[in-house]
Amino acid sequence: MAMSAKTIGRLVSRRSTLLPGFIRTERTPFTSPRMSSSSAAAAAAMPKEDSVSAAKSNYKIVADVGDFDKTQSERPKFDYSNKPIEVTQSPNPNWEYGQGVPDNGASASKKHHEIDPYDPDRPMVSNYQLLVSGIAPRPVGFLSTVSGSGDDGKTTKNLSPFSYFQVIDHDPPMFIVGFSSRPERVKDTFRNLKETGEVVINTVSENMIEAVNATSIDAPYGVSEWEVSGLHEAPTTTVKPSRVQESVFSIEGKVVDIKEFEDHVKPGMSIASLVLIKATRFWVQEDAVNTELSHIDLNKLRPLGQLGGISYGRVTSTFEQPRRRWKEEHPKSEVLSRLEDSKRETE
Repeated sequence: MAMSAKTIGRLVSRRSTLLPGFIRTERTPFTSPRMSSSSAAAAAAMPKEDSVSAAKSNYKIVADVGDFDKTQSERPKFDYSNKPIEVTQSPNPNWEYGQGVPDNGASASKKHHEIDPYDPDRPMVSNYQLLVSGIAPRPVGFLSTVSGSGDDGKTTKNLSPFSYFQVIDHDPPMFIVGFSSRPERVKDTFRNLKETGEVVINTVSENMIEAVNATSIDAPYGVSEWEVSGLHEAPTTTVKPSRVQESVFSIEGKVVDIKEFEDHVKPGMSIASLVLIKATRFWVQEDAVNTELSHIDLNKLRPLGQLGGISYGRVTSTFEQPRRRWKEEHPKSEVLSRLEDSKRETE
């Protein structure tokens, strides 16, 4: 399918003075295939109520899982023993440089499907299912926000988990959250971030998942997920939203920038967006961190990873792989020595 490209959206620059010491750079154009002219025309021509109704009927992200309580009752019970997380050898401890995947070449011989994510005959939900099952595990971004003051001067609180979340740097500590296009209005969290620019990011441990998952319910705007979940609020220093007392690790942060993908607007759907957040404070559970406040005990954190569909994974076993240094490794390896010699010959 032939596709044109266009610079997407705009950056919200109103927070340029929000964080002292943050140096703003020139905007880099971001290009992506845009909606076809026929789709754009349909978006403009369709009445708003009809477009929202159509969007809701086609939005199949929240799957029907049938009688899940019955399904769950037939599965083995969760192991609450909290056995220490096992540390094993790496999968191939005798691996050598240039060896690739030591599985008789099977991995390298596998064939692949080519997929156009913008194929007009490909349902959007297929991209969602492919990505969340293929990019896994993913950390849960558990975000606490508050709204701006309404006409009555009151604010509302929001607590919600996000799948499209990641830490992207440590100096300065930076995080990114993605907000997917969805029927009708934008997520309350996104609305709050635009209004106040403040957030707390909370980690999610095994024992929290039922309460955390409860906050993903489609509650009406203004209903507090704190009460829905029963989680406890804890004070913060640099932002107004509360942190989650039950979280082992929480990060106070402020919005640096917001990018809205205006060229991807679809009939009846909210706009897809990215929010860049800079940390302003860390909070870590006292018995879970070392004396230097530089390392969190995995056995205390007990993190969960999001997988495909409604599945989560827990950490029960780990192994280590140190980063090697060329100057130390190439004298010991024929492959690296050959590459070193070849490089010198071309200089």
